[in-house]
Amino acid sequence: MHKKTDKLSNNMHRETILFLLVVIIMGNSLMTAALDPKPTEQANLPQRPVLQPKETVPVTGNYVLKDPTGTSCIKLSMGVEYVVIEKKKPSYFNLDPTTTKTTGRCAEKESVLSLAFLGKGGDLNLTFEKEGNLTYVSKITGNLAPGKGIKNYFGVIEHEKLFPTAAGRSLKCYSQTEFHLSENLRVKIVSLQFQAFKLTNGNFGEGRSL
Repeated sequence: MHKKTDKLSNNMHRETILFLLVVIIMGNSLMTAALDPKPTEQANLPQRPVLQPKETVPVTGNYVLKDPTGTSCIKLSMGVEYVVIEKKKPSYFNLDPTTTKTTGRCAEKESVLSLAFLGKGGDLNLTFEKEGNLTYVSKITGNLAPGKGIKNYFGVIEHEKLFPTAAGRSLKCYSQTEFHLSENLRVKIVSLQFQAFKLTNGNFGEGRSL
C-alpha cells in the first residue's frame, strides 16, 4: 500500500514539475515577444518622398556607375533638390544619398546614370554623351512620386550640351544650377563634380571648374 502511495506521489510530483516548466517557458516566450515585437506590415511599407514647405541645402552624395567588368564609366558627386510648383507655390524635396540606388548603362559614346530612391518614389536620370574629344550631359529626366492621393511630377530636357568638358577630364561646378524640366517640376544641382567614359582607377582626373 505504501509503495503504491509513494509511486502515485512521485508521479504527481513529476507532473507538477513539468507543468511549472511549461508555464515558465511560455511566460519567457511571451515576455520575449513583448520586448522584441516583429515588424508589422505597415513598418515594411516603402516610404515615399515628403514635400517640404521650406528650402534646405541638399546633402552631397557620391555616385559611381560601373560596366559589367567592374570598370567605372561615370563618377559623380552632387546634391539634388526637387522643386514642385503648384498654384504658384513651391514645395521642396532633397535627394537623400543613403536611400538612393545607382543603376544605368555604360557604352562607348552614350552612358546613362540613373538614381532611384525611396521605394519607387522617384528617380533622376542623366545621359552623358561623347562626341570626339568632348563629353557633356545631353539629357536630364526627373520623376517625383510623393505618394497616394498626390499627383506624380515628371519632366525632361534633352538635345542639350550641358557641362561640356574634355574626355578623360573631370568638371567641377561650384555654383547652383537649376533646370526647368516641366511647368511643375524643377531640379537644382549643387556642388557638382563628374567625369564620364574614362576614369583612371575609378578616380577623378584633372579638370576644370565653372
